[in-house]
Amino acid sequence: MNGREKLKAALEHRNAPVPFDLGATSVTGIHCSVVAALRDYYGLEKRPVTIFEPYQMLGRIDEDLQQVMGIDTQPVWGEGNMLGFTCQGEKEWRTPWGQTVLVPDGFVTTRDDSGSVYIYAAGDPSYPPAAKMPAGSFFFDAIVRGHSFDENDPHVEDNLEEFGPISQHALDYLKANVTEAEATGRGIVAAPGGTAIGDIALVPGTMLRQPKGLRDIEEWYMATVLHQDYLHRIFSYQTDLALQNLEKVHAVLKDEPLVCVVCGTDFGTQRAPFCSRQTFNELYAPYYSRINAWIHTHTNWKTFKHSCGAIRPLIPDLLEAGFDILNPVQWTATDMEAASLKAEFGDRLVFWGGGIDTQHTLPFGTAAQVYEQATQCLRTFARDGGYVFSSIHNIQALTPVENVAALVRALHDFNRNER
Repeated sequence: MNGREKLKAALEHRNAPVPFDLGATSVTGIHCSVVAALRDYYGLEKRPVTIFEPYQMLGRIDEDLQQVMGIDTQPVWGEGNMLGFTCQGEKEWRTPWGQTVLVPDGFVTTRDDSGSVYIYAAGDPSYPPAAKMPAGSFFFDAIVRGHSFDENDPHVEDNLEEFGPISQHALDYLKANVTEAEATGRGIVAAPGGTAIGDIALVPGTMLRQPKGLRDIEEWYMATVLHQDYLHRIFSYQTDLALQNLEKVHAVLKDEPLVCVVCGTDFGTQRAPFCSRQTFNELYAPYYSRINAWIHTHTNWKTFKHSCGAIRPLIPDLLEAGFDILNPVQWTATDMEAASLKAEFGDRLVFWGGGIDTQHTLPFGTAAQVYEQATQCLRTFARDGGYVFSSIHNIQALTPVENVAALVRALHDFNRNER
């Protein structure tokens, strides 16, 4: 079976070799420094790693490394990113940790005397920086700018600036990407964007030169209780526009993608959900339901929902809202025990991730411990199909390359000997 066939079988809950995703989404990716280390580990040509997601400094996995690792998924991303510039162009950039990477032309930075790096929305340094990579860090953090929300005089249009009709240029970019992806034989995962309802990573408006409105993260969370009418107006506008854009996107991508990444809004802390079921169903679910219903009515795509943390109480509501796939399956969080998740929801929900603990075992354990834990996760989640192997969220900088190789080896040994 090729990657597309394996992914399709998993999405249909059929017993088959477990597909492997690494790098198909911005939440199943790998830090650029570890990509370079893997290229060295497998004896591949030395070359600068291309940054496909600059905010988290995720590296693109080139074809030769995909083949060596046996990756079964292929991304189709939109042309823009959460810092407001496109992937056009390619120039070298020296990271603070000494790695030379390839970044788009819009990747414009400055550094201060402490060694912190600042990056600018739309590559425009005439405005304040949108994000900061503190000295000693390996990725960017959003900077809250232009906060102008007045609860006594709110202007919802201030929080609508980042939403707009998809351009013909962006559609052409998607078309070129999907044509290239088809030739790989892997399962295509599309992330056209615009459907992330309430994603806190996007609230500060890092893609905007001068964001206005409700942009402070703490106030946004308070608004989910105190100012729901304001958020409903944002979400309603966003959803109406998203459905118009999805119609154009599907006309270009057709049914080549097997999966559409709908939303990365996190709903869980390590111990409990961020919100009650009532808040979820009143504030978020109506918009998710509209988006998922459109996708299921007009396409063959399966819908992908990312949420970290302890979200077990919300899983029935995610299913009711029409999501087919749950990622990253953080079984390390409270009440997210892997076997019980599989037993309760495994016949209705595809679990995507959960293959290794990326907070403890993968970065700090031995290769033998990684192999053992990954194998146990596979035995739990792969039973009766409905599982895509990946780690719990992105593989971070400083992760030992031997541990990543052990993770890959565990999957291939499982598919060969135990499935």
